[in-house]
Amino acid sequence: MLWACILFPQLALDTVLRERDDPEAPLVLLGGPPQRRVLRAVNPAASALGLRAGQALTAARALADGFACVDVEPARIEQLQQLLAAWAYRFSAQVSLHYPRALLLEVGSSLQLFGPWPSFEARLREELAALGLRQRIVLASNPVAARMLANGHDGLALNCPQATRDALLDMPVERVGLPSEAAEAFARMGLRRLGQVLALPRDALARRFSAQVQLHLDQLLGLRSLGLDFYQPPDRFEARLELNFDVESHQALLFPLRRLIHDLAAFLAGRDCGVQRFELHLEHAEGADTVLKVGLLAGERDASLLFELARGRLEPLRIPAPVRNLRLLAADLPPFVPQHQALFDPRAQQAQPWDQLRERLRARLGDDAVKGLRAEADHRPECAWQGVEQGGQGHLVMAPGRRPGWLLPVPQVLAETGLQLLGQAERIESGWWDGGDVRRDYYRIETRDGLRGWAFRDLAAPGPLWLQGWFA
Repeated sequence: MLWACILFPQLALDTVLRERDDPEAPLVLLGGPPQRRVLRAVNPAASALGLRAGQALTAARALADGFACVDVEPARIEQLQQLLAAWAYRFSAQVSLHYPRALLLEVGSSLQLFGPWPSFEARLREELAALGLRQRIVLASNPVAARMLANGHDGLALNCPQATRDALLDMPVERVGLPSEAAEAFARMGLRRLGQVLALPRDALARRFSAQVQLHLDQLLGLRSLGLDFYQPPDRFEARLELNFDVESHQALLFPLRRLIHDLAAFLAGRDCGVQRFELHLEHAEGADTVLKVGLLAGERDASLLFELARGRLEPLRIPAPVRNLRLLAADLPPFVPQHQALFDPRAQQAQPWDQLRERLRARLGDDAVKGLRAEADHRPECAWQGVEQGGQGHLVMAPGRRPGWLLPVPQVLAETGLQLLGQAERIESGWWDGGDVRRDYYRIETRDGLRGWAFRDLAAPGPLWLQGWFA
């Protein structure tokens, strides 16, 4: 087995930065009691001002000004870790959140599907960067070694137990996860590297240190296994994003909406499903939430499409009060069925598949603005087609080309000058049972300009030709 550890060294800070539309502005993360606030983390812009993690807030304000302060929120960090586990679930069935700020993935069984480790690792980094997260990734032969090696390495790939052991021997004692009292004791003994500790007699270690120390050393070397609880994806998606200030315009809501939609797409990809309906809650400082419901005719999980649909529903909405938070809920998660496409797609590069175009039109124009057509068992052209909701299925199958694709709402008188009749007449006599009796002779015609149409002569009241529709 091969285990990958993805360590997020700045997870608390990244949790805040990924939700801001100005991540380059100076920002610090605060912690500690109210009487003594301390800087827990700073972004590069704040670091350029001379601010450092561990400084008191009063000292930081005396040193510089113009930086934003945000409190550490464990609930938001936990929510992001659950999202990351759902994202990682698409790559491995064995995903664990055993260690804080880290993901453990068994990837040995996934290499045949996702390719050799270098390309697999590059894909992981690319997708995590799109989620706005910094990371360190290490591959090792057991999960404990992978996690501890990530404390001092990034990009290290060890494919066998011996290579893993050799890399561990050179690790500093204080960075391999030993209890703090044991690490301090080894330091006082002059043991700086793990290899020096492992060179001691096992019986001597057992007499001087607790059983937990020996157990951890055995797990590092893969001699004992670590019991892990593996992640199970939930049956619904829920995410909430707190805005920095009250928002009154649609434009200011687009950035947080895009972030929520990207998180939803990552969740859907991990569960290998799509979303058919989701709700966007605009939470106001006072009053009930404004709920925006987005429904699709089929399950989708493309982030750009879902964002365009949500934006299309949001922009015509009148926001009754300033928005304080955004919350996105998705419970209708059907299996995702990707579209079958030819190897060489003949469509233009900018062309959209019909399903995506249909959903965009429905989002912009309304659910009732886009209709489908269904063939009916009636020979009269004006009754042979009925408008139905998208997705409605008819029982009749019509051969293409027998009827024009464009029927006029009302037949129009056609001047016969310059017309050419193509072929014999087709007689239609029908409708006697419902009072709409018709007796007509239909002709395919071609105009002087080369346009082809479908026209009839009314046998009940002989007269001119009437144009019923045009062929494509």
